[in-house]
Amino acid sequence: MDTAASAASQPAPQTAYTPEEERRVIRNTRGLPIGIRPKMVWTWPKAIIWALVAITCAIGWSVLALARGERISAVWFLVVALCSYAIAYRFYAYYIQIKIMRTNDANATPAERVHDGANFERADRRVLFGQHFAAISGAGPLVGPILAAQMGYLPSVLWIILGVIFAGAVQDMLMLWISAKRRGRSFGQMATDEMGKVGGVIISVFLVVVTAIAMAFLALVAIKAMASSPWAVFSLGMTIPIALIMGCYERFLRPGRVIETTALGFVLLVAAIVGGGMIASNPTLAPIFTLDAKQLVVALVVYSFAAAALPHWLLVTPRDYLSTLMKIGTLALLVVGIVIANPQVDMPGISTLAARSDGPTFSGNLFPFLFITIACGALSGFHGAVSSGLTPKAVEKENQIRMIGYGSMLVESFTAIIALIAAITISQGVYFSLNMSAPQIEAAAGSAYSASASPEQNAVAAVGNMDVKDIEGNQMQVTWQSHGTTYKGAEALTQAAHDVGEESIVSRTGGATTFAIGMANFLKSYLGGEGTMAFWYHFAIMFEALFILTTVDNGTRVARYQIGDLLGNVRRLRRFADPTWRPGNLITTFIATAAWGTMLYMGVADANGGINAMVPIFGISNQLLAAGCLMLVTVCVVKAGLTKYAWIPAVPLVWDVAVTFTADFQKIFDPQLGYFAAASAWRAKIDSGALDPAALAAAHASLSNAYLDGALSVFFLVMMTAFLAVGFKVCVATVRSRRYGVEFTSEEPFVESSWFAPSGLFATKLERKARAEYELMTGTAARADERRDEDLDDDAEARPLAGVAVGVPA
Repeated sequence: MDTAASAASQPAPQTAYTPEEERRVIRNTRGLPIGIRPKMVWTWPKAIIWALVAITCAIGWSVLALARGERISAVWFLVVALCSYAIAYRFYAYYIQIKIMRTNDANATPAERVHDGANFERADRRVLFGQHFAAISGAGPLVGPILAAQMGYLPSVLWIILGVIFAGAVQDMLMLWISAKRRGRSFGQMATDEMGKVGGVIISVFLVVVTAIAMAFLALVAIKAMASSPWAVFSLGMTIPIALIMGCYERFLRPGRVIETTALGFVLLVAAIVGGGMIASNPTLAPIFTLDAKQLVVALVVYSFAAAALPHWLLVTPRDYLSTLMKIGTLALLVVGIVIANPQVDMPGISTLAARSDGPTFSGNLFPFLFITIACGALSGFHGAVSSGLTPKAVEKENQIRMIGYGSMLVESFTAIIALIAAITISQGVYFSLNMSAPQIEAAAGSAYSASASPEQNAVAAVGNMDVKDIEGNQMQVTWQSHGTTYKGAEALTQAAHDVGEESIVSRTGGATTFAIGMANFLKSYLGGEGTMAFWYHFAIMFEALFILTTVDNGTRVARYQIGDLLGNVRRLRRFADPTWRPGNLITTFIATAAWGTMLYMGVADANGGINAMVPIFGISNQLLAAGCLMLVTVCVVKAGLTKYAWIPAVPLVWDVAVTFTADFQKIFDPQLGYFAAASAWRAKIDSGALDPAALAAAHASLSNAYLDGALSVFFLVMMTAFLAVGFKVCVATVRSRRYGVEFTSEEPFVESSWFAPSGLFATKLERKARAEYELMTGTAARADERRDEDLDDDAEARPLAGVAVGVPA
């Protein structure tokens, strides 16, 4: 019930509301304004603007879908994405908010209820938006769309945009909502509460294993970018002390100065990037910051343990906020660069590889493997783990959930669109030369391959033998433009490597190098010209590494919560489930970092083993986890008595199950793509006795990896099948018994809030009025005008960066 709404009192004399505004103001029993009821207010100007947005969106989609035989501008991808996101956020996300979430700012969030200064800590909504975005945005949205581009741009752009609107963002927002309603509980604990101990144990084990694999994989990608690079090591390492400075500055020295702290962090970050270049060119200092892969593993594990164990406000919140400044700022620069450079699309809408399963960037048919490859740009199960147990512990008001959960996922999807543009606007010949491994180049080149030729020459021969056309229907070629000259063939690849400051770019598989080259192309168009290509390329490499490391930070914390909940199911270890118990936090953090750290070290020490063996199944297991998230959301919606809206999470659940189960079955049983089929092939080679010692050792490693991948695929498939069966059974039992409502769920009872905060990134006129009244009634108005001048959106907060509350009179 809305206790606060029924206890309205007169506003302060200095605040003037219209009758309609007064009806929307939520007050607690002491008369404090503590929220605004959401309402879609229509005016003729707004209606005209949204009509124009819809028309522009329709035109953009028509251009992308119907373009045949002619080059189109990449700007259309930006138009389509931004218009689609705006419509989805304003209407579909709002529909879900009022029909399912029914958010109520009169109800205190977990951060306000517990407020322990460590795990439960109110965070400024803008900072939390950045922190959440930093936590969910890893390597997936950067490299997934680049790898999927081999099949043409149209399937990728459809899945990235429509997938995030109807699946990925819906999952993130609803997981954040159900966790915030349940005292910030983790995914595994909520599954235990709503579906029983069997369901909880299944998903907790599943999540711990997947998170460990994901963290090790992401950390390995980052280490490859930083190894032997003093520039990257110094710049990324400096983000740690910068974050500590920001956290202490905003909490102790200048409380409430969000914009001031932001400016300080930005200046220090720019100084760190510039300093990294100076360090790299200094023969005395460069060796100090030149670390090999094993040294970086140790440093990263120690840092991640500290980041997860320390209070959230001290390191993780300001560092994630800092990294988000760089991420959002860089994305804005890239958008400007794309508009100015106006690159033309070289990749066709649907390529000939879309009908085959032997593509060089990934194997498998368009369905289901394109949807698995793109992953985080449209739908990711790992996001559900961040949206439960982590972000809910810091959210200030329920009405902020739409902006943080749905909005941040839209930004990640937009990142994927930028990455896709980077892949489809460079020469197709360069794209495939970058993303084909040496054995793939040899196979594709056929008789034209020569062991004495350079990698560039063999790559050109392989591209010439591939049956792939450009967007105009011509056989693709290897071309590169530099300083007004167009280079072709092997010379093009050599010149491209020279321009980015590398010896060779051939066989730089994985997508990271492709994105960096595309990003450098966009930024050089208006920031320095041709001569800055190498600078922007290395800046992009650091940008990607920073993307990944912030996800590792938060992934470790997520794993800690899941391990604690899993141990807490044992009677004698129940205290581990208490997130405020300090010894338990340290123990579970150690277990989490040790798990992925061990896998990471194995991957670094043995190029044929460790985490590298698990990379192929990461995408499938991540999407299977998304099915688990959507299943839990569906159960909670049904148990809340909102069965007629259960289609909102159920439809993407059915699609995700169809995709992931098909992919997993093919990886287990398919004679061409299956792990066990690959194991049989390696066994035959070993038994033939024709391999030399080095090749034999590599074959044994590949055999072990194939068996490991196959066993894990079976394990994940069985576990998720069991979890989905439990969820379906709970839904059926609930409908049959008609036991609906909050009393039949683990949702926390209503607790009256005493805190006010706006809902969106920018405060509305009514929110500014309510805030002024709140500050006046709580004795904080004396500083309001001073802070208001500092805040860009006229929404100053009477608390520090991590959200320490001002005193509210009892």
